[in-house]
Amino acid sequence: MSLPDSQIDPTICRLSESRKPAEPCTIVIFGASGDLTARKLIPALYHLFKEKQMPPSFRVVGFARREKTDDSWRTELRAALDQFSRTKPVEDAVWNEFAKNIFYCMGDMTDTAAYTKLEQLLTSFGQTALRENLLFYLATSPSQFGEVVEQLHSSQLLHKDGPGWQRVVVEKPFGHDLESAMALNTELTRFARERQVFRIDHYLGKETVQNILMFRFSNSIFERLWNRDSVDHVQITVSEKIGVGGRGGYYEEAGAMRDMVQNHILQVLSLVTMEPPVSLEAEAVRDEKVKLLKSIRAMSPDDVAKQVVRGQYFAGAVGGEARPGYRQEAKVRPDSNVETYVAMKLLIDNWRWSGVPFYVRTGKNLPMSASEVRIQFRPTPNVLFAAQCGQKLGANALTLRLQPNEGISLRFNGKVPGTSLAVRPVRMHFSYDSEFGAYTPEAYERLLLEAIVGDATLFIRRDEVETAWQIVDSIRKGWEGKALSNREFYSAGTWGPVASDDLLALSGHAWHEPLMVT
Repeated sequence: MSLPDSQIDPTICRLSESRKPAEPCTIVIFGASGDLTARKLIPALYHLFKEKQMPPSFRVVGFARREKTDDSWRTELRAALDQFSRTKPVEDAVWNEFAKNIFYCMGDMTDTAAYTKLEQLLTSFGQTALRENLLFYLATSPSQFGEVVEQLHSSQLLHKDGPGWQRVVVEKPFGHDLESAMALNTELTRFARERQVFRIDHYLGKETVQNILMFRFSNSIFERLWNRDSVDHVQITVSEKIGVGGRGGYYEEAGAMRDMVQNHILQVLSLVTMEPPVSLEAEAVRDEKVKLLKSIRAMSPDDVAKQVVRGQYFAGAVGGEARPGYRQEAKVRPDSNVETYVAMKLLIDNWRWSGVPFYVRTGKNLPMSASEVRIQFRPTPNVLFAAQCGQKLGANALTLRLQPNEGISLRFNGKVPGTSLAVRPVRMHFSYDSEFGAYTPEAYERLLLEAIVGDATLFIRRDEVETAWQIVDSIRKGWEGKALSNREFYSAGTWGPVASDDLLALSGHAWHEPLMVT
């Protein structure tokens, strides 16, 4: 019988062994009756408990206005877990042990008495650490963040400096522009230090997004190519097969730029292009991400017209299914100019990436849901094979597939077998599932564990949020007062508007559709 690679490979390095252990704590979820708690948070905590990753002693407290008992809330959560757990069926013995740690506190987030009630519940747990080590998860509207943090501070549950530790986890959106983001950050840091605020973007918890840094900085053969000397251009695609559906009201306020570019896409871009951090400490990694974002060339309104394309889908079919146009969706204005698609050419003004264009795109109602980064290398000199084949000799490319079918593909040229001299692009593909098995933890499992341990590497710092909003606000300013043109509309089920293809054609490039890897 052969041994698994982890037992026979002496080179395996477990970086997590240096992580400090998770201390006993209480996790308080504000907005506990919401969808996020049932679909993501409780399933994530259950799986951490099942995998023996939770602290030796912990409590989970749900805080919401609806009247419930501990037992009735546990019953609700069990039903949700049966539906949303990534492993089925749910193990009764594991759930029963986990459920003993779940409690409910009814109260209004604006009511001071409710926080007194919460403090009494925490005290009743007996163990000092369960009263002083507190993770507050604000699964609420951002407009309520300031109120909750102030009430926690007033009730002596949140301290800037001891006893124990307290952390505040907040969900995006982190504002809707730079001004609102700065105001929100100011509210949060009135009663908590920046190091206590954990801004969560679930995209950063995805296994393959985390692997970007590992791939870059632990493999010298690729890191030496990761610069302007070898790279011709980079394409980042985050496509969605779904339309806005029931989120028309939200999308009218956000649009694709605020919904996807300001957070997910700029996060991936920073990880792909940042300089090596001086260490794996959270602040060292986040310092480099901020430096990179600050290196993105600012755009004037004239630059926006040349480098940014917005689009909006009209009625069409996706995978044979008829889809309405965006303007026909519920809660959408019939003359709406809101973008459901964005494509951009970004330039990074630093030594490593000077002159290399970065093309990013995201959109709704596209042919498939996929996220990938394609590093297109410079073509070979126009001698030998390039001189003979011309454009038929494909350039080398490295594709980081973030979802689905996570993996990495390397495209290069090879000789077709036979007596004739023929060349054809071929691929070497690494698949996560094939190499490591199908187990991939949900993003929230990793992020919740990191918050409990106090590792902020995968969370977004204040200056990072504000720098990203500066980039987005300058683009949105260039759109002010301008209606969508005919070349910016696209049929549902296609890869976007004609104007998006024009954007790349100006530089002699073309979009590459995401890899159909199975």
